[in-house]
Amino acid sequence: MQRIDELEAQFARHPSLPREAVLKADLLRTGIRFDQGALVRVAAPGEGDPAPAQAPAHQPKSYFIFSFDMVRQTELDETQKWHAPEEIALSGGPYGLRRTIVSTRLNPASAYRVAPRAGALWLHMGDQPVAEVSLRALPGYYHAQLPDGRPVAEIAPTIEWGYLLYLTVFRVCQYYGAKEECQFCDINNNYRQQIQEGRPYTGVKSVADVLAALEVIDAGDSDSRAYTITGGSITSTLRGKNEVEFYSEYVEAIERRFPGRWISKVVTQAWPVEDVKRLKAAGAQIYHPNYEVWDPKLFPQICPGKARYIGRDEWIRRIVDAGEVFGPSHVIPNFVAGVEMAQPYGYTNVEDAIRSTAEGLDFFMSKGITPRFTTWCPEPMTTLGDANPDGAPLEYHLRLLETYRDTLRHFKLQPPPGYGQPGPGNAVFSVSPFMDVLEPVAEAAGATG
Repeated sequence: MQRIDELEAQFARHPSLPREAVLKADLLRTGIRFDQGALVRVAAPGEGDPAPAQAPAHQPKSYFIFSFDMVRQTELDETQKWHAPEEIALSGGPYGLRRTIVSTRLNPASAYRVAPRAGALWLHMGDQPVAEVSLRALPGYYHAQLPDGRPVAEIAPTIEWGYLLYLTVFRVCQYYGAKEECQFCDINNNYRQQIQEGRPYTGVKSVADVLAALEVIDAGDSDSRAYTITGGSITSTLRGKNEVEFYSEYVEAIERRFPGRWISKVVTQAWPVEDVKRLKAAGAQIYHPNYEVWDPKLFPQICPGKARYIGRDEWIRRIVDAGEVFGPSHVIPNFVAGVEMAQPYGYTNVEDAIRSTAEGLDFFMSKGITPRFTTWCPEPMTTLGDANPDGAPLEYHLRLLETYRDTLRHFKLQPPPGYGQPGPGNAVFSVSPFMDVLEPVAEAAGATG
């Protein structure tokens, strides 16, 4: 069977899913490549002037926290390494797709390729066109600089087609080495490879850096609606502060300077309830204590540091307790969809993997807490990525989308706030199709400025 026939077979097998979500799931799990001539030259932040006016510059990939690539930087040609877009937007084509925003995950061996066709860019599978491709125009602030010459975009890149400012204020993790790092996570290795490639890549962004960058963005950007404060876990101290003190300081400073300008979101470990109260008092609106994988046997195998320092049961207990502080709908823990099937630990069939993940969804949603998920990218330089370069099968990801949608409906919950509007043609969350399969509704939480 040809690859395009396999995709169309999945369209037929899952008729309740938008075709946009099916294609997006496949792209996220297998990656994408760009043919020669598909990308105009875009100067990376700090590299100099943007492309000439006759070749409109697009927003390049920022590597905002992880690599989200299926090869190392050394395996990419210079064009893809520096000028691949942060995201692509798919539309039209033989399937009449509504606009679909997809995070760029580079894979030179992918069956999906972007190439020029009839004066436009198109996504192809083999020689067959699948959808027209648009790239987001380079935001005006991307070549502004801080007083010390560092690009504003390195401190505060934007994702989700401009909706979200992603503020990774600590670019490594104190869970370190094979016995502590989450087995799917390349944050530490990605930091090292970006430094080796000469990309501007600040390890710890100061509060002053972040505020200076946001001053520039606030003055000229009208697209961003939310920001995320995040970074690696802090198991001891960083710059004299523990994890609660370190991350809360950023939220407090931003909200003092820009009250209500953006939806404020924070991704950290699961904290005790008194620490969660401190984060809420600092001005955070949405809390993401990511649990990564539900299965009690897989959690310590896949997240050994989290299991050692906090433990699965305590982690889950803290998530539930946080719902009493923020309100259940504003506690949105992430899991990494697909690692349930990663070998040597994971499930070997889709049915069992979905049953396990559905148990977690039932548990949280029954309490009004709505998890979200990221489609697993099997990154090299990670234990599970190296052992499972093909990731999880497409059937797993599609069954998960159906299960997630149906569980949300069963508990009569709204889509999680802080992600823009759901539904095909509306969704901007680019590292998973979960928002693409939900029914369009007005966003539950919004900026007041």
